Amino acid sequence: MKFGEKLIKLRSSNSLTQSEVAKAVGISRRNYISYETEGRYPRNRDIYRRLSEVFGCDVNYLLTEDEEFIARAGEEFGASGKREAEKLVGQLVGMFAGGELSEDDKDAVMRALTQAYFECKQDNKKYAPKKEQGNA
Repeated sequence: MKFGEKLIKLRSSNSLTQSEVAKAVGISRRNYISYETEGRYPRNRDIYRRLSEVFGCDVNYLLTEDEEFIARAGEEFGASGKREAEKLVGQLVGMFAGGELSEDDKDAVMRALTQAYFECKQDNKKYAPKKEQGNA
């Protein structure tokens, strides 16, 4: 579930308006709406904390969007795989949301991740069984 979807769900379940949440968090209504509907994310990590307080949820719930990745890692590699996936996702989200990286550094991280992804995908093709030829 994406960040904006989580906010909508939490706000609805707490019977709050967008204005009420924005005021409680200390941001403009426009900023809050952009989180819900425009796919934007807070730049300041403290906003995640304040949102979690308003909604009564764990801040990590708001920080992670990769539940499917974490679940798949748990299925394939057990509890230790799940813990490692959660740790990795938390570090990456923190790195991007915390504002500690420059835009150039963020771009470099994304390029490195993309390159690693495609290299692994290519390596997997080498070892994948060949499809049977014939009446396919």
